[in-house]
Amino acid sequence: MAFTDEIRPEAEAYWEAIVDHPMVQRLGEGSLDEEPFRYWVRQDYVYLVEYSRLFALGAAKAPDLETMGKFAELLDSTVNSEMDLHRSYAAEFGIEEAELEATRPSPTTQAYTDFLVRTASHGTFGDLVAALLPCMWGFNETGKRLEAQGMPDHEQYAAWVEMYAGEEFTELTEWCKDLLDQVAADATETDRVRYWELFRTSAQYEYLFWDAAWQQEDWPL
Repeated sequence: MAFTDEIRPEAEAYWEAIVDHPMVQRLGEGSLDEEPFRYWVRQDYVYLVEYSRLFALGAAKAPDLETMGKFAELLDSTVNSEMDLHRSYAAEFGIEEAELEATRPSPTTQAYTDFLVRTASHGTFGDLVAALLPCMWGFNETGKRLEAQGMPDHEQYAAWVEMYAGEEFTELTEWCKDLLDQVAADATETDRVRYWELFRTSAQYEYLFWDAAWQQEDWPL
């Protein structure tokens, strides 16, 4: 059995919990107040900066040229295209570029990105892929499930759903799932257990990232 098929039942529980979260439900309905979503947009910008480092480290640790090229492509597109798109999207909510750049990571954002970069830096290539996958898989599942419920009337929320439910992001998710399956197929049982634990941690951070935006989490002091 492919590794992602093996972990799918647990993954499904995470994706269901995310879609059932009140922030995500209201996003899909188009009834979400914009203030927690502005918070999410600002924190996601911070997240993307650190997420890009995973692609750089993925290219450095890739076992072959084809995989190296894919990670290099993802790094380039994220830093030079997706970040610009994110700035444009943020501007539609009245968030200026200077505000994005000045955003302080929330406790959850800080913990999640520290976990990802530490795993990518000190772990194996397989560890990196296992920690990377929940962001792609979780967003893709969230987008597709919200789309199936009916698109929101809110233009910017509909654009979010369309992006993550779309063919391009779905293909990226399938590529990352296939990559983890390939890595896990040749791994020891000890490695596979570690991949599962890393996947589990990232998936739970994905839920917490939404919850932090809903709560508009901040540092206590």
